[in-house]
Formats: sequence, C-alpha cells, structure tokens
Amino acid sequence: MIDQKLKGRVTTPAEREALRVFGPVKTEKAVSEHEKEQQAFHENRERLKALRLAREAAEKAKGT
Repeated sequence: MIDQKLKGRVTTPAEREALRVFGPVKTEKAVSEHEKEQQAFHENRERLKALRLAREAAEKAKGT
C-alpha cells in the first residue's frame, strides 16, 4: 500500500529508512475458536491415553 503511493517518485534517505523500520509487519495468523478447541481436545485425548496406558502397564506388572 505504501509502496504504491511512493511509486513513480524518488524517496529521500529518511523516507527509505522509515519504510524499512515501519514498513511491513509480520503478523501471526489468528487462531480461530475452532482451532483452539481442536488443539485442546487433542491434548486432552493424548493425556488420557497416556494415563490409560500407564494404568494398564501397572495392572499388567502387578498381575504377573
């Protein structure tokens, strides 16, 4: 957007420096509510799976 305004005219060193410093800003992709819920579900499922496997291993070791 800024580059389009400045096209066709010579920029001063101060303008070039300002564009370099304040120019394009990298933004992180906004995480939707659905993605947050999916991540929480996945983490909870993995946690419960680990607990179940540990419980089953303990029962098997105890039974032997």
